Amino acid sequence: MTPSRKIKETATKYATKNYNLNKIQLKSKSPEEILNLFKKKSIDKDWTFAEYKPSDTGKWTHSYHRYPAKFIPQLVEKLIDEYITSEDAHINDPFMGCGTTIVTAISRGFKGSGTDINKISALITKVKSTPIEPSYLDEKIKSLLGKLQFLADSQTQNLFPNVNIEPLIPQKHIERINYWFSEQSKYELGIILRTIYDEEDETIRDFFLIAFSHILKNCSIWLQASTKPTRDFKKKPTKPYIILRRHLKKMQRGNNSFYQIVPLKVKNNIENYLNIKIQDAKNQPTSDNEVDLIISSSPYVTSYEYADLHQLSTIWLDFADNLTEYRKEFIGSAHKYSNNKKLKSKIAQKIVNKMQEKNKKMANEIRTFFIDMQEVFDESYRILKSGGRCCYVIGDTCLKGVNILNAKVFAESLQYSGFIIDRIIKRKIPSKILPQKRDLETGRFASNHHANSEAYPIEYIVIGLKE
Repeated sequence: MTPSRKIKETATKYATKNYNLNKIQLKSKSPEEILNLFKKKSIDKDWTFAEYKPSDTGKWTHSYHRYPAKFIPQLVEKLIDEYITSEDAHINDPFMGCGTTIVTAISRGFKGSGTDINKISALITKVKSTPIEPSYLDEKIKSLLGKLQFLADSQTQNLFPNVNIEPLIPQKHIERINYWFSEQSKYELGIILRTIYDEEDETIRDFFLIAFSHILKNCSIWLQASTKPTRDFKKKPTKPYIILRRHLKKMQRGNNSFYQIVPLKVKNNIENYLNIKIQDAKNQPTSDNEVDLIISSSPYVTSYEYADLHQLSTIWLDFADNLTEYRKEFIGSAHKYSNNKKLKSKIAQKIVNKMQEKNKKMANEIRTFFIDMQEVFDESYRILKSGGRCCYVIGDTCLKGVNILNAKVFAESLQYSGFIIDRIIKRKIPSKILPQKRDLETGRFASNHHANSEAYPIEYIVIGLKE
């Protein structure tokens, strides 16, 4: 054997030994090792994206609809650039939210799949991910606005008595609608909604419905800057037609730029590339071993009551018969309670034990959340191909003085689902549509002036690898 061959074989043997050793170390990280891993992590400036302006993060269709706590498309694009080499990849998001991951997948010519239990989220994602031929959309927008032009200068319904459009106002939710809207706004919104539903093309109708949904907050007495359902009796609601016209034009510009970037093969066969469902994150609409990459931002523990945040859309679009029952379906909801399933994460169990001393109800909510997320991770493992990765964007927070180590629990839980902890990215949040402070005593979000604890100053991307 020549010396060079011997050196090569020795090096290969040494590399293989260390590779296997690294695999064993990664597979068997204890809770203490996980906590230490996070403790040693420094902020990665390459993942902060502080240089991007709102016009960059709101490009294409990303500004169609307001949505709390959404991550930016640049984050998704960077993860895809780092982990996807195939030209025919499949990207999944079990918590689609407003569709950032799915839109990005479609823009690259990839398949996009995912779920959300929130019906307005699913509609937002569908509309944002579906490019429409620009001249056809322009024709449809002009037609809709033309039919509603008489609303532009109206002050009361008595100014257009000859109009034969019956306002569509969901009567099962009339109490809540009356709670948030003036008679004039309610009447005009009802006329707009009726006219939208007269549109026969489902793609165009959904596009209009998202515009309608987006303007509801401006047309109501909902406190404009609040992420909680709070009434502002001093607010002067915007006239529905005026803001609808303005927002449709903005959406039209977004669609036109999106249409230019989406590959022709996708535009001609969108149904073969877009697979999204209104259902639980624990049940993805894909076969085993089908997905190349999962990119998602899950809810936080009792962070946002998404059913409440989107209740204006829910009541006007008649997405739920009963809002109270609808809330219970959401992971991370304070209305959802635990079953008899076991909490596997030891880090999570310590958090629950600490919260038990402060608030038993909240402790049960936390336990339920982490049990639910464990099942989501099991589902992520099922649908990923060998060599695929799941990337969960999550931050830690604090409730009633108890540190809720979401990211650490996620990392531990991914191991129980079969994943190797492949990478942890720590990033600052330069701008995100969420309050920056919590009240330590109540755990509720509050203004910076009244709060005494930062909510999410940083967040992590926890990446699991399926061998």
